[in-house]
Amino acid sequence: MVSKKRRPGTVAWVPVKILHKAGLRGWQFHLAGLGSVGLCVVLWIRAKTVDQTERGNAERRALFVGLWPPTFWLIGDALERRELIRSALPWRRG
Repeated sequence: MVSKKRRPGTVAWVPVKILHKAGLRGWQFHLAGLGSVGLCVVLWIRAKTVDQTERGNAERRALFVGLWPPTFWLIGDALERRELIRSALPWRRG
């Protein structure tokens, strides 16, 4: 596999490029990360109100949702970095 040289300031992560072209922005993913923290707390509190037989499943669901915020936050940061690069380098529009 031949490695292509990129100019400084170019973005190589293709999923971020696809998300950006789809119209998604970094602040939307940051908001989704904060929302998933709230959802995790709600699910965890709800897990305390269900009976003992369903509690384990409800707690696992809350923990699963609790893993989402870092992912959303990092994708949001990558999109913001792409937005900054696009605004700073006029020949890299699009």
